[in-house]
Parts: sequence; C-alpha cells; structure tokens
Amino acid sequence: MSHHRRRHLPSEDGQNVIVRDLPIEVDPSELNQWCRDYLGEGIGEELFRVEHLSNVIGIRLSSGKHIVVKVRRAAERLIACADVHRALFGAGFPCPELLVDLEPFGQGVASAEAMIVGGGIFPTSGRSADPFAEALAHLITLAPEPGGLGSLAPLPPWTSPPFLGKDIWPWPDDRDVDLNAVDGPAWVDDAGRAARNRLQASKGIPIIGHGDWYTANLRWAGDELLAAFDWDSVIAATEAVVVGIAAAMYPTTDGGTEASIEESQHFLDAYTSARNRAFSDDELEEAWAAGLWNRSFDAKKQFATEGQVHSLTEHESLERRRRAGVGQM
Repeated sequence: MSHHRRRHLPSEDGQNVIVRDLPIEVDPSELNQWCRDYLGEGIGEELFRVEHLSNVIGIRLSSGKHIVVKVRRAAERLIACADVHRALFGAGFPCPELLVDLEPFGQGVASAEAMIVGGGIFPTSGRSADPFAEALAHLITLAPEPGGLGSLAPLPPWTSPPFLGKDIWPWPDDRDVDLNAVDGPAWVDDAGRAARNRLQASKGIPIIGHGDWYTANLRWAGDELLAAFDWDSVIAATEAVVVGIAAAMYPTTDGGTEASIEESQHFLDAYTSARNRAFSDDELEEAWAAGLWNRSFDAKKQFATEGQVHSLTEHESLERRRRAGVGQM
C-alpha cells in the first residue's frame, strides 16, 4: 500500500517557519492505529525509537515487514521534501522507498518508509571525500527541478542565513536560545556576518540538494552509497551552496572532527570532477562561504549552550574566510 496524496499542511501562525519545540509524544496505541489506517496492518514489535527534531520509530509490522515511521511538526516545506524523496527513489537513487506520504498524527504529521538495514557509517575509504562527493553529484544529477515543486522555505538555519537586518543569527531549530543575545566570541560573530553577507549577495540559480550530507544520514556498502536518509533536509539553493555545506560537514560524527580545510578542498575537487565541470571563481567563493556559515553557526550554538567552541577554530575561520573572498580587511 502506498499513499501519494498531496496535502496542505498547517504551520505555526500560518507562516512557513522552523518550529522550535519538543518532539511530538508518540503513544504506542496511537501509532498502532496510524499503521492500521495507512499501512493496512498493526504493529508486531517496536524495534527502536530516536527523538530529536522528529520522532523516528523502527517497526516490525504484524506481517513481518520492517518500516520506519517519522512523526514531526507540520510544515508546508515537508510536502516538497517528500516529493523530492519520491522522485529520487523513482530515479534509482539509493534511498528508502516512501510508503506513506505525510498524514495527520495527533498534533503533527507522520510518514512511513521502508527500513534499510546494514551498511557502514563510513565507506571503506574512511574519511576520503571521493565517495561522499560522487554520491552527492549523483543525487544532484537525478534531482527534480525546483520550479516543479512547492516551496522549500524556510531553509534549515544551518544551511542558509535569512535576511535579519542587523541580527546575524537565526533561531536554532534544536535549541531554545536567541544566539544574537549571546555575547561573543567576536571572531565567530565576524565569521558568521561575513558568510551571511557573501551568501546574500549570490545571484546563482537554485537547484535541489540535500542540506545535511554527513555520516549520520548515510550508509555505505564498501565505497558505494547504500542509502541516504533525512529527506526533511532537502533544500533549494545554488549548486555551490549545496556542495559547500557538504564539503564542510561530510565526515562529522558525534564527538568526532569536522572536515579540515584540506578535506573540504578535496571534496570540492572530487565533486567537480564527478560532475565533469569546474566551478567558477565566484562559485568557489560561494561554496567556501556556505561552509563557513555552517561551521560558524554551529560554533555559535556551541558557545551559547556549552560555553566553548569545538567545530571551528579562529585560525581555521580566517582561512575559510580568505577562500570565501571575505577575509578580514
């Protein structure tokens, strides 16, 4: 059974905004009924449950079929995200089959997809950028045009700075803190401001990409991508921005290290080789600015909630700024 129904979803105060709230509580009996309603059978066993911005639940249905149900707050952009997910699966890109589109679940919405098990969190080649970049190039080659989709606004805050006037930082989607009210570090604020200004000057044409292209959302069979997850992170941005974000984050693990300058450069080189086209000097600057935004936004969140920064150093921020064409004057 597969549901491909286009829905209009409510969002906070009628606006397309990132909702900052705790994950929706998922009662087992309510989840069982939802599965009966939209999958035609109930739950045999709950296998796992992961809560962050969404509530992601692995299930063995009564027939023995394994699925994943994802429950989250409603937002209009999720419709376009689901359309991209379905289109890429249909084009043969390695991702789970979407079994149920967004359907009501309590105060939120839920979807269901086939469960993909196995695979490694890193390819056989480890932190080498080549498989990550080549897989992203494959995705972008197969992705639909943004003009045929609904709105993907607002972009997740770690992917793109909004127009905020004098304020630098958007509100995080996962923490209840106004980053603009947190004093310093000055070099992080300076890096974020420089990246924001450079990205907002872009006149590039948007494409469809994945805005959270890193180890937690990918599984590998050798050096081949087995599956990509988290299709709520679909974005419409210039190719340089999509690739620049991925180049800055791709090898990050919980408690691990983000991409070095050299690894980010390797990613950019591997991506343009896979796409068989070179980025212009302007696109390269934009890619580095996108990575700088991602890392400085994370750094600001870390300082605001932990009192220290570990995703970026001041020295590295200066080098990323230089490559983005926004070095200190």
